[in-house]
Amino acid sequence: MYLQEIKINLRYIAIIDYGAGNLRSVQKAFEKIGQTAFIASTKSELDKATAIVFPGQGSFPQAMRGLESRDMLSFIQSWIKTGNPFLGVCLGLQLLLEYSEEGNCEGLGIVPGAVKKFTGDQKIPHMGWNTVELSEPHPLFENVDTKNPFYFVHSYYAEVTNKEWLKGITQYGNKFCSFLGRENISATQFHPEKSGAVGLKLYANFIETL
Repeated sequence: MYLQEIKINLRYIAIIDYGAGNLRSVQKAFEKIGQTAFIASTKSELDKATAIVFPGQGSFPQAMRGLESRDMLSFIQSWIKTGNPFLGVCLGLQLLLEYSEEGNCEGLGIVPGAVKKFTGDQKIPHMGWNTVELSEPHPLFENVDTKNPFYFVHSYYAEVTNKEWLKGITQYGNKFCSFLGRENISATQFHPEKSGAVGLKLYANFIETL
């Protein structure tokens, strides 16, 4: 069952708040799987974390400014580079890259590549249900049936240039990175908290990796 109980120990899951959007839906998703998560809006709050979840919303430049104004930018970069668990969601995936066309803005520079706007005849934003094709098995997708779709809403996509990071792709006009991962880092372009039971299972799998 997707909603199986998971073993809970002293895990402190921090959900990054940089001042854009309601993060309660992500927090509630973790509560549904039996895991407490707290919303962190300061660097000192992040210090308490076992793992960081970054469900970005809004624009790329706005997010980078928000992180910098809260003195979180260098903390997150250091957190990731020193091997601590990190899960990005939607914009939280895109911010890991080096650069975005949205506002001609630099990102966190963790993942090689750039964020680009969808072009072509397809409707923008890409909003609704779509599937993810994995390039290889991944712990976050253990016992997750990828024939089931996930929920997306975004106008920009990540073009990852180092294929070692690229773990899942989705088709929307062109193929784009919908899931990336390497060592301590995972990130989804889709919203697990809006994807029903399969999304909750993905969050549960993330907790199990800690």
